[in-house]
Amino acid sequence: MRRSAHTRSTRFRGLRRAVVSAAVMAGVVAGTAGWAAGDAQVAVTGPPPGTAAWRADASLGRPLPDPATASPREVAAFFARLDAPERTALARRHPSVVGNLDGAPLALRYQANALAVRRDGRFGQLTGRRVLAFDPRGRGQVAEVFGDLAASDSVAVITPGSDIDAATYDRRSDPYGTPAGMARELWAATGGRTAVIAWAGYTTPVGVGVDAATGRLAEAGAERLVRFTEGLAAVGLPAPAVFCHSYGSVVCGLAAPRLAARDLVVLGSPGMRADSAAELRTGARVWAAKDPDDWIGDVPHVELFGLGHGADPASPGFGARPVPVSGAHGHTGYFAPGTASLRAFAAIADGTADGTADETTEETATAGTEGGLR
Repeated sequence: MRRSAHTRSTRFRGLRRAVVSAAVMAGVVAGTAGWAAGDAQVAVTGPPPGTAAWRADASLGRPLPDPATASPREVAAFFARLDAPERTALARRHPSVVGNLDGAPLALRYQANALAVRRDGRFGQLTGRRVLAFDPRGRGQVAEVFGDLAASDSVAVITPGSDIDAATYDRRSDPYGTPAGMARELWAATGGRTAVIAWAGYTTPVGVGVDAATGRLAEAGAERLVRFTEGLAAVGLPAPAVFCHSYGSVVCGLAAPRLAARDLVVLGSPGMRADSAAELRTGARVWAAKDPDDWIGDVPHVELFGLGHGADPASPGFGARPVPVSGAHGHTGYFAPGTASLRAFAAIADGTADGTADETTEETATAGTEGGLR
């Protein structure tokens, strides 16, 4: 009887703590602890614009691969059977489809997206860039490549958090807090050895309101990220190191079991919808960075009634390899030049970071070569 009463008491205290945490989370979402209200977003999903015309195209005398159902490997195999004029003709007739078709040849996607950007007119700032994906629906989505993706021995992908879209993914006012700024600095830190993709390829939350506190947009984003990395593999690229900032780490956590990644790096994370690195069920090495003055540290690391994203990946009990953060400041300072975090990220991105979690200390990150984590 006593044991039963004790068990009930323990469960009650656990439930009470969970309810209190949920109440704190609700308060945070309402606008306290530095969080701002946000507007509910409609996730952009499904095949790219122009798919109906693509499906109706009979110019080759056989069906074209359905963007909604064909795997990236099937897409790659289809284009491999075409000659150069046939590929170019398809890109010119259907730039929005070819430019977003994971598994299509890289150079052809660049060509198609350059045409799609010119035709759209809303996102003129993308003109002249190496755009691997461009979807103008909603607030717009884009993936830009820094470096030579076809020739690099290593690849990295930057997955951003809230308030990022085709118009805001590269802001001069926040050079290290946008995926383009992060990608640019990471590419430079590797000496250009690693091609880096700024992937703003999902509908992100606006502000840090209910959308940011739930996994709805992350679930849609995870599907798109998985397919995107499958597309990289389909054209023969090496498995990338995927860097996930803020809400982007929720996307990466949900994608992790199916994500074709060599390394998974989260920074400024509110949680990954997992209690431990083992629960991510990924073969990738998992790393985590959190700056002591990052406001994300004020966010309750709980998941209850659909609110919150679970355990802190940077906590020792989570099991991720720690990334040193000396010199980084705030929520968007991890990729700033001269920081230990950027040096560590560069070593992870180019595949030279071979330290274990126990060896990954501030001293090993700042000593020796520029890459760190050796």
